[in-house]
Amino acid sequence: MHAPSPQTIPPEMLLLAYRSGIFPMADTRDDPDIFWVEPRERAIIPLDGFHCARTLRKVLRQDRFTVTCDTAFTEVIDACAAPRDDHPESWISERIAASYSALHRAGHAHSIECWQDGELAGGLYGVSFERAFCGESMFSRANDASKVALAWLIAMMRQAGFMLLDCQFMTGHLSTLGAVTMPQADYLTLLSEACEQPSSSSLPDAYRALIAQAGDHSPGKLIAQSFTQTS
Repeated sequence: MHAPSPQTIPPEMLLLAYRSGIFPMADTRDDPDIFWVEPRERAIIPLDGFHCARTLRKVLRQDRFTVTCDTAFTEVIDACAAPRDDHPESWISERIAASYSALHRAGHAHSIECWQDGELAGGLYGVSFERAFCGESMFSRANDASKVALAWLIAMMRQAGFMLLDCQFMTGHLSTLGAVTMPQADYLTLLSEACEQPSSSSLPDAYRALIAQAGDHSPGKLIAQSFTQTS
């Protein structure tokens, strides 16, 4: 017999939560319950403040990874939820994963994938609405793969006229990439501004636009060049 599918959080409820500055988590992968989180301190990466180090720009220019958008959403979530040496348990429960998959089908959750030799080497996923993107999780199976995914995400957000990249909680890794913290009240002000009008295009459309701009040239070089003046 197959296990029953987990009860999902309705997409409209998830979007209402994100537009209100809160998001769901679970205690374990198998936990059927969720709790809603509203951090006192919020981490964001200013879109003009991403620290794209020289070594990362080199990786981008080399097109070491093939980068795609929304081609392996479920696989990215599963990889993000997999146990890690420093974090054996995941807050991404089966119920939460199923809920974001439903949100993805509704057009409000997206993934960036990095491929190497035909294998998924890294990526990230998050929630998109109006001019805000709330990053949920990222993973790497190869050096710099998640950083490359993040660089592409920020380039896509700039292309689409977004203004807010929410990282939820500060980590040492995020701080090296330019993330800053602020009180939740200040974050809610930025969130309100980001929700005042829609973006000029969706993130998948922005991805396709960047690929088209690169033409026959390296798309990674285009992405790297876009950070030369802001790193």
